Amino acid sequence: MSNQTDKILIIDGLNLFFRAYLMDPSLSPNGSPVGGIKGTFKILQKMIREIEPDRIFVCWDGHKSSIRRRAINSNYKEGRKPVRLNRTFGDLSEEDERKNKYWQNSRVMEYLNEMPIAQIYLDFVEADDIISVLCRELPNDIKTIVSNDKDFLQLLNDTTFLYRPCKEETYDVEKVVGEFDIHPNNFALARAFVGDASDNLPGAQGVGLKTMAKRFPGLKEEKSVLLTEIFDLCQNAAKPLQFHSSILKSESLIRDNYEMMQLYSPALSIDTTLKIRDIINNYPASFNKTNIRKFMMEDGTGNFSWVELFARLNKVSAHNK
Repeated sequence: MSNQTDKILIIDGLNLFFRAYLMDPSLSPNGSPVGGIKGTFKILQKMIREIEPDRIFVCWDGHKSSIRRRAINSNYKEGRKPVRLNRTFGDLSEEDERKNKYWQNSRVMEYLNEMPIAQIYLDFVEADDIISVLCRELPNDIKTIVSNDKDFLQLLNDTTFLYRPCKEETYDVEKVVGEFDIHPNNFALARAFVGDASDNLPGAQGVGLKTMAKRFPGLKEEKSVLLTEIFDLCQNAAKPLQFHSSILKSESLIRDNYEMMQLYSPALSIDTTLKIRDIINNYPASFNKTNIRKFMMEDGTGNFSWVELFARLNKVSAHNK
């Protein structure tokens, strides 16, 4: 493996798979949906073409991955509706659709196992936390995170970027500050006050990101702002507003939100960090194209051209041998 600075592609696996699953209508010759598989590798091919990474990490939520955050707030991610296709395929029942989605997700992981790509799946650990550790363990490498999740904006710095497939845009520090008037170093703090409806985490009533940026202009600066500083400013406001009162009434909620949302230093065990470090240091360079072609024939995904993807993964394999 090269000792020079690498370009690293870090993928939020489930986020990418669900986008592919919903957007790609592909069917196998026997009529089964395979868009989750084909769409995932179409997006992967596009990202590899644009970024030309030296290493690729795909991170997944592990078994009971939400247990730590649910210990703080039992409503975390509660009530989420399962991801369902917005189209029908013949007589595919809801249960058949569920089984097919699970099969496609598992099959994507089987394909990836045959490629020079490191997958990370750890029990009781969410993909967000794994991605945070990867960014911390690879400080000098140029890293691009692929996810639609705004949580990752807090991790951006001079060597870390976020590509959001839904917008087909890459975010860096300057773009985050320009769009939100909030620096990545303060993004998790601001969101703790606002909450996150997608994770069923309410914030202080009547508080949004725009209001936070307007009332607390220090959030725009690189210096990390502390929760206590915001609470003190609200407590000692020269002209108290309903906004300030709402924040002070929600102090406990906001502190819990921040503990769950912040990825600057996730509360993971030393053993978990060591496992991730071991995967980094023992990056898989093998590339079994024979098995992949076998999967393609079995699944009916061969009508997608894999030539460019294979060529670029050959380079990844060679770089890491």
